[in-house]
Parts: sequence; structure tokens; C-alpha cells
Amino acid sequence: MNITRLETALIEVNEIGAVKGQGITRLAYSREHWAANAYFIQKCEEAGMSVSIDACGNVIARREGSDPQLPAVACGSHLDTVQHGGGYDGTLGVIAGLEMIRSLNDRGVVTRYPIELISFACEESARFGVSTIGSKAMAGKLNPDSLAHLLDNEGISFPQALAAVGLDFAQIADARRKNNALKAFFELHIEQGPLLEKRGVEIGIVTGIAAPVRLEVTIQGQASHSGTTPMNMRKDALIGAAEIITALEKAALEQTEHDTVATAGVCEVLPGAMNVVPDWVSLKIDIRGTDATSRQMIIEQLYSLFHELEKKRGLQIAARILSEEKPVSLDKETIRLLSSECEAQGVTYTNMMSGAGHDAMNMASICKTGMIFIPSRNGISHHKDEYSSISQIAKGAALLEEVVLRCAEEIRNGSTGILNNMDRSIQDESGKKKSAI
Repeated sequence: MNITRLETALIEVNEIGAVKGQGITRLAYSREHWAANAYFIQKCEEAGMSVSIDACGNVIARREGSDPQLPAVACGSHLDTVQHGGGYDGTLGVIAGLEMIRSLNDRGVVTRYPIELISFACEESARFGVSTIGSKAMAGKLNPDSLAHLLDNEGISFPQALAAVGLDFAQIADARRKNNALKAFFELHIEQGPLLEKRGVEIGIVTGIAAPVRLEVTIQGQASHSGTTPMNMRKDALIGAAEIITALEKAALEQTEHDTVATAGVCEVLPGAMNVVPDWVSLKIDIRGTDATSRQMIIEQLYSLFHELEKKRGLQIAARILSEEKPVSLDKETIRLLSSECEAQGVTYTNMMSGAGHDAMNMASICKTGMIFIPSRNGISHHKDEYSSISQIAKGAALLEEVVLRCAEEIRNGSTGILNNMDRSIQDESGKKKSAI
């Protein structure tokens, strides 16, 4: 692969939405996001791929195989970012896929199966509070009714955001892929955590993806003068919220063995004056893990606390589930395939869970899916200081290319080169080869 060309493309696309010293902002369906899509489309067309945009805004670039009727082998990620984000989360997977296609073209490689490169729409929840919308639509897991009334911080609705880029919300369900349209899907991504770097490991092979339950909790108290209201007569909504937040942490710590985590990431307080006892608070809570029972235990503890606080503090507490997603286990055969290739390439690897959600978790419901992590410096992501070195990227991109080629079946002198590779994968299953970790 031409790693210099990959790095150049990464720099070019990340000029879109970048503000010096403030990171990159390409919110879903924004002008910046669509400009990044336009860049991607141009480069794919220059590489001889056909390109389409589905009803949800997913960009699908296709490199035809020798048998166009076969299901495609796909890879990709997303180009939208959080507010003031970094240049690697999602973007790396798209640009590495682009370089893979360019590299195959350079070498004149022909594959039996078509290859698709996908830039998913609205992977981040930064604009509308719901994540992986594009891959949900593609996998047929989207409920359009749940999106119809979503608003961003500027009061723009989800349907209006689609219309602004030429899409029709009424047709969003048409993004669902037909049965057997895809043979496999692979996603290359930065880890977004410190484990690979801490352990000195080059590749993480994802075995499962944690999923969040997201709640909005509103606490209604009673505003009163901070100087004249005795402490034992207050109905302080913010104090109630504080108890909820500390109880949330305690409940999550009790689930450490299951790697379940919980965060209160948003807290709005009214009336927001120093001399007024807070009257109303809204909390947005994220509880996520791979063990659904562990996750539910935290939720049940919270609901029990709500009742206690209502009685003890005279508050009114209401909770609404914003989204609830199921943890996903990735395909074991694909995990063995990735492991086998790591050993063949001489790179160290470890199997690991992903605490963050990804498009791969939705794609796993429609085809065999694999996910590759490379290290993130200091575990930083969703931040302007997000960084992975070009040598780390090169190892991940090389692994991506090889597993896609194995699945797409490179044609060599009139026959495919897949049989020996599949034999090697079967040998791995028998235990003759072991992880480098």
C-alpha cells in the first residue's frame, strides 16, 4: 500500500471542518460533513468506482468483481465527527479503505467478489443524540418514527437536516440492504482507549461491542430564595441530581467485573442563578456494557433511588429512555481470520471488547463482520489531540487489505487464492496457532 498517499488523503479530508487549535467539526448532514463526502466521492470515482448515496445519506462506492452477481465484501466507517473532534475516529476507516482500492488498482488485482467502501451517515450522536443512524438504516434496524421529532441545538429537525442535503425523510427506510447483498463487512478504527498502547500491542481484534442505554432524567423541585429558605425546608432539584450522579457512579463500580460503565454527561439547571434554589434539572445518562443483565441492574438501582428522593426531598422525578441498544458479539470465524492474518504478518494482537459503539455493531446483523483496532495515543478520542502514528495506521491498513482480499477472492492466473488462506484459518481453530499476547 502507498502509505504516503493514505496520509495525504487523511490530511486533505481533515482540512474540511477544521479550525486551528479547536479540532474538526463535521456534524452529521452539515455542510462540512457533506463536503467531506464530496471529497470522498471524487476520489472514489477517480479510482474507477461507481458511487451512490442511499436514502439515509450513506455513501457507497463499489469496485466490481469478476462476478457482479455475487454479494459484495464491504469495509468502511464514517466521516462525521463530534464537535471539536479529531481526525482519526471514523475518518481513518474510510480513508484506509480508499487507499486499499487504489493499491489494488496499482497492482491490477481482480477479485471474484465485488468490493464496497461505505461512508456511513450520522455515526456520531453529537447532533441529534442518536448514534449509528446510517448503519441502522442499512441493516433495517431503524425506526423512522423515533427520528421524526429529533432536534439539534439550533432547533433543526432530523427531517429538515436530511432535506438540506437533498434527502427525503419519508424514504429513509429504502436504505435497507437486500438480503445477502453483502458477504462480509470490516471496519478499521482507532481504539479510543489506552489498552493497546499500555500493553504495547499493535492490533486489537474486536470480539464484541458494548451498547448503551441512554436516559433523560428530569428533576422538578421548587425555586426559593437561597438566603431565606432554611436548609431543611428546601426542594433543591440540583441536590437531588447530585445524589443521582453519585449513586450512578457507585452502581457502576459495583459492576466492574462486567466492564459496565455509566456517565452523566449532560446537566441542565434552571433558573441558574446563584441566589435561587434550583427549581428544575435535566440529566442525560449513558449506561453501557456487553452484559445486558449488569446494565439493567444499574438502571433498577437508579429507579429505586428516584422513589427514595421523591419521598425524602419532596421532588418529582421522571425518566425517559432515549435509546436502548443490544450488545453485539462479532462473528467467530471472522475473528479467527483476523487472528490468522496477524500471525502471518508478524504483528502482535489481542482479542478485546469495544466499550464504544460502532457501525460494525449494526452490520453484524446482516453479514459476517470483523473490527480492527489500532492504538490511540494516551487513549484520547473525540478530541482535537486524538492521534495514531502513520506506522500504526500502516499495520491496520495492511491487515484490512489482506482480509478483504481473502473474502473477495483475488483471482490469480484464472483461479482464486482463497483456499490456502481458508485452510490456514481452519488450522487456527484447531489451536495450532496462538495469539501473540
